[in-house]
Amino acid sequence: MCPPAGDLPAVRVVEPEPGRPALIRPGELITSSLSAVSRWTVAAVPAGPVHHLRLSPDADVLDLAAGLRDQGHHASPNHVLLGQPLLFGGPGGRPVPARPVSYAREEPWDVTVGVLDTGLAPHPWLAEWYSDEVAEIADADHDGVLDEQAGHGTFVAGLILREAPGVRLRAVRVLDSHGVSDQATLLRALARLGGERIDVLNLSLGGYTVDDEPPLGVAEALRPFPAVVACAGNTASSRPFWPAALPDVVAAGALDGAARASFSAHGPWVGACAEGVGMTSSFLEHGAFHGYATWSGTSFAAAVVTGTVARLCREMPPARAVRHALLDGRRMPGLGVAVPRRRDQDEERAAGPVG
Repeated sequence: MCPPAGDLPAVRVVEPEPGRPALIRPGELITSSLSAVSRWTVAAVPAGPVHHLRLSPDADVLDLAAGLRDQGHHASPNHVLLGQPLLFGGPGGRPVPARPVSYAREEPWDVTVGVLDTGLAPHPWLAEWYSDEVAEIADADHDGVLDEQAGHGTFVAGLILREAPGVRLRAVRVLDSHGVSDQATLLRALARLGGERIDVLNLSLGGYTVDDEPPLGVAEALRPFPAVVACAGNTASSRPFWPAALPDVVAAGALDGAARASFSAHGPWVGACAEGVGMTSSFLEHGAFHGYATWSGTSFAAAVVTGTVARLCREMPPARAVRHALLDGRRMPGLGVAVPRRRDQDEERAAGPVG
């Protein structure tokens, strides 16, 4: 299920194969072959390892991309990426106000987590990483109603901190308050961060591609990051959801108790799962919300997995931390290894061995 194109600015729904829709930016191309498309190019800017092109109105981006690929060039539409959980057939619920939950900041660890999302609010948990550059936008259209995905990044960041209370956060705003971004925006953000030390990167966003192949340039742009966790998507489908389905990314599905959440993507490309239903975390101050909310989605399961890996990074390199996090957990059909929350692990340790 895709949202109506009219509900999203500058987004087009395409369906090259029946029943397999994708979202693209109309008239925009991603390619590494500038000279091959010069006659249709109005503007071109770098986007990490490739270029982001705006095309003339007479160019059909799908036909042009297919023709370039047939000639041996690398090219694709600029695919739209969405924050979860509301779009692509997610659980269908917005966040609801919640009472405050506990969080105790620890002395800083030498571990940094990158959070590419809607930004951060000036929440007490997040004050040391908040700035105007990453400020959450609550109501971009000024209609008095909280935008669909406003607070998403703040919520994700809070979940990571509750799992790893000594990490540093490096937030980058790539999603707007309606949860909309695209491939080129992600590539530019990854290029910005590529020279920094990021131990674990959290990507609670994603989308489909027109040919179900990996989005051009993203795997290369992720190479500098030793551990990457991405939400598997709220698609209730086994169709590959990118960037989660990339081989070197930990795709995180959502659990509802001991079972797969009804909305969670699944399949052999999903490597981990964690609690993702009825999660409570930091949020915006807006209307009935007073800094805390309850929400559901694979975005938030990904945050739990990210926090678990970050906690292990205190004792081992990030790549090894990923392997360790997924080593001994219970395997779930189509969801990979179940990653418990920190409180569950603490309870298990306190209880001691059974028998």
